[in-house]
Amino acid sequence: MINIYQTNETGIPFIQHIANNTWPDTFGNILSTEQISYMLFMMYDHQALLKQMKELGHVFLLAKFNNETVGFASYELNYKGEPNIKLHKIYILPEMHGKKIGQHLVNEVAGIGRAAGQTGLLLNVNRHNNAVGFYERVGFSVIGEEDIDIGNGFFMNDVIMRMPL
Repeated sequence: MINIYQTNETGIPFIQHIANNTWPDTFGNILSTEQISYMLFMMYDHQALLKQMKELGHVFLLAKFNNETVGFASYELNYKGEPNIKLHKIYILPEMHGKKIGQHLVNEVAGIGRAAGQTGLLLNVNRHNNAVGFYERVGFSVIGEEDIDIGNGFFMNDVIMRMPL
């Protein structure tokens, strides 16, 4: 059974555990070990997550499968002042892939967006990430590309995807 619920700072240890256990698997063939370490600290340090939750308006959801926390997502309504919900993060523990947990999280965020009057669900994903195919299967289309300078000489080389709501 999959259970999805909103969390706050009490969920930070779960978010960090999932990020630390998914990133090497997800990005090991795409990014250098140095960039993975840099980005994990930049995005998942306790203070960085608190800032996302309290200052940037990111809402975090945790996903439980058989009472074990195995995934998370974060989103933001009215992204950049437009009626779009932005899926900032979504990660599922590698051993839980194929159990439809990611699809449940995407559906939950899409439902929240629809209820809030949003017209689209946006996300960025590394253009070499295998998840691009997953996102296309659940209804997203590529609408652009961008290279984001994240500091320390590193870039995020992403596609921008959108699902109409």
